[in-house]
Amino acid sequence: MNYWYVSPSRDGWQNLAMDEWFLDHMGPEDVLLYFYINAPAVIIGKNQNPWKECDLAAMERDGVRLVRRISGGGAVYHDEGNLNFSFIVGKEIYDVPRQLEVILQAVRSFGIDCTFSGRNDLLADGKKFSGNAFCGRGALRQHHGTLLLNSDLSRLQHYLHPDPKKLRAKGVESVRSRVDDLGIETDAMLRAIRHAFEAAYGQVTELSVTPEQLAQVVPYYEKQSSWEWRMGKTPSFDLELSERFPWGGIDLQLTLKDGCVLDAKVWSDAMDADLPDRIAAKLLGCRCSSEALCTALQGQDDHMNDLAAFLLSQGL
Repeated sequence: MNYWYVSPSRDGWQNLAMDEWFLDHMGPEDVLLYFYINAPAVIIGKNQNPWKECDLAAMERDGVRLVRRISGGGAVYHDEGNLNFSFIVGKEIYDVPRQLEVILQAVRSFGIDCTFSGRNDLLADGKKFSGNAFCGRGALRQHHGTLLLNSDLSRLQHYLHPDPKKLRAKGVESVRSRVDDLGIETDAMLRAIRHAFEAAYGQVTELSVTPEQLAQVVPYYEKQSSWEWRMGKTPSFDLELSERFPWGGIDLQLTLKDGCVLDAKVWSDAMDADLPDRIAAKLLGCRCSSEALCTALQGQDDHMNDLAAFLLSQGL
């Protein structure tokens, strides 16, 4: 059967949790077109490094959530002007060109000339208005994407530009693209996509999600909202930080795996010859967050307290 579902939530963790739950629970003969809109959030791909892709301090300051997809691809900014769609389809009838044509036909109905590009993007006048990503599980396949309708593009650029840090990442770095809004109201776009979906697939049924099914989504939400998934899933990388204090300079090189300090090398011209070893020992195993690193060093001595305050200020 062909199904249609529009999420009532603006919670990015909830909406991506539902997206994954659908992938695990729809039938192999089904076609579901699922829509959701997120409150301000940065969505990163499964294999990306949030410390490299995002300005985490700015996101924390402004209440912008970090969300990690189960699919690949690059980092994107979501807000209420961004309509997100997801096709959940049995692998025997999964057809990306057919699915994308539904979206293209809907956009063309507004008199906009648009095309599919080789990077899994949709373009209008040479500018990207939709990026797409894909994954599969068992007998089901997922194809989800964005539609920039009336997004605040200035914020998009802000949160996707991290503070300069000497990061040598082994993850996948986003490809920056020129993007633009379509300037179409959400309800109008939904109506246009519904019409194109029915024209391509036939009769569509509104999907109802029961309270019992919503209860099944809870473990998916717990995963989506967890530090382990959002940050700890990050591929191995090195982080270098340096600062000069009244008593001497400190250079830190942290090797991180699963978001935690696997190895710490510390250099210093401080008079205390044992200080680097003491710092390194305290940082091993810590989560790569300003709060965790600060807590590990605080209360040891004045030098470590100074370094702790510096790390807390870095917005990691």
